[in-house]
Amino acid sequence: MFKRIISIASALLVSAAALNAQDAIVRIHDIGTGEIIPADIYGQFSEHLGRCIYGGLWVGKDSSVPNVEGYRKDVFDALKALKVPVMRWPGGCFADDYHWMDGIGPQEQRAYISNNNWGGTLEDNSFGTHEFLNLCEMLDIEPYISGNVGSGTVAEMADWVEYMTSDAKSSMADLRRANGREEPWKVKYFGIGNEAWGCGGSMTPEYYSDLFRQYQTYLRNFGSNRLYKIASGASDYDYNWTEVLMKNLTGKGMKGLSLHYYTVINWGRKGAATGFDEAGYYRILSKAIEIEPVLVKHIEIMDKYDPRGNVDLLLDEWGTWYDVEPGTNPGHLYQQNTMRDAIVAALNFDIFHKYTRRLKMANIAQVVNVLQAMILTNETQMVLTPTYHVFEMYNVHQDAEYLASDCITNKIKTDRELVPEVDVTASRKDGKIHISLVNTHYDQPKTVLVGFDNEKAISKIKSARVLTSAKPGDYNDFDNPGVVAPKAFKNYKKTTSGIEVTLPACSIVVIEAE
Repeated sequence: MFKRIISIASALLVSAAALNAQDAIVRIHDIGTGEIIPADIYGQFSEHLGRCIYGGLWVGKDSSVPNVEGYRKDVFDALKALKVPVMRWPGGCFADDYHWMDGIGPQEQRAYISNNNWGGTLEDNSFGTHEFLNLCEMLDIEPYISGNVGSGTVAEMADWVEYMTSDAKSSMADLRRANGREEPWKVKYFGIGNEAWGCGGSMTPEYYSDLFRQYQTYLRNFGSNRLYKIASGASDYDYNWTEVLMKNLTGKGMKGLSLHYYTVINWGRKGAATGFDEAGYYRILSKAIEIEPVLVKHIEIMDKYDPRGNVDLLLDEWGTWYDVEPGTNPGHLYQQNTMRDAIVAALNFDIFHKYTRRLKMANIAQVVNVLQAMILTNETQMVLTPTYHVFEMYNVHQDAEYLASDCITNKIKTDRELVPEVDVTASRKDGKIHISLVNTHYDQPKTVLVGFDNEKAISKIKSARVLTSAKPGDYNDFDNPGVVAPKAFKNYKKTTSGIEVTLPACSIVVIEAE
């Protein structure tokens, strides 16, 4: 099930009066789980797609748009505030058309191509290996490189690793030095292909398994750099792909196995990002939380072949996917981002935190101007989306101890998963407990009693913030950039029973206590 229900024994601890007085009862097991929520669960994904790179992350040093060494300054500052732990690049489908040597050397001499995966846009390769890795270094982001298996070669990929990470005297390392970078970069995460079952080569899992073993053999560690090699994993419900790869690649160099899951109801008619009704709101939430049984099933397969947990699960593409905004290039996947998307992000994080025994990374698609983006830009302006604000509010859970919790709440019936009216996640770090509460209800506030196993678990509430808006369909645009933004929250009180909270309709509240 997608939500653990509090046991009968625990439920008996809650008085009948309390049940009648509240819309939901939350119990936080403050003894702790010992499981740490990896910061990489809050990862990002940047692909050469639409305006994610050009006009999003990168404008060039000679641009009239304020920039930091060519990186768009407003976006650069927003990502710095977000505390991004890891970023995946250059794709996505683009990765298996990408030849890294096109993107090094003097920019005016770099090869240019048509981006055939995403709208036929001219790709001038002015943003390449140096630009990406330098950005990661400046923002203290762990880079995650996706290598080209679909149209590349073993030698090409091996040379790229050597170019980036070797400190030796070699032709690739010397080429890097000639291009202005004396010291090698640290590159940990390296993906061997992307969506090998589809745009990465339309392969069978058996064939891809053999290719992975071949490629990983030649991806060597140089100096102190140690590669964490990631296999191209399944899409959504393709459990056979996971079965074959775990059977064939466990103990064969695979450290991570990717998984992709998008919140899409109908791939033929995805629906608009805005202008939805109540039924459309709940339909998307129900599809979003359907990721939980999907994670459970893939993890069960992984446990069968790898009971000691040596292979990690990486959800390196996830998020909402709607029809593009009217008047935009269909291949650029530009969509608005509403309060509904913020609720989707929060519910996903609540689920991810429960499975970090195996799930070690998640990368939302994508960071700027594409799909469920953190940031939207035009030529001169930038807005932060509701999803950005969820990532910022929830980053208190990064590298914190996960505290298991139970929730008694009504559930809203849909044609898919039942949607809980109230959801919760909690963690502890540096003596502070952070409690994130989500009210999914379309138009009704909910009163919640948050209790603890230890009545002395918290002594005081330090602060609280809320993200909400007048309607679930509200969003930020260039004319009105602050419609949906976090605000101080005061509608709570500490009692002998715990914390009594009244959550506004369609809202997310994060409470800090100690």
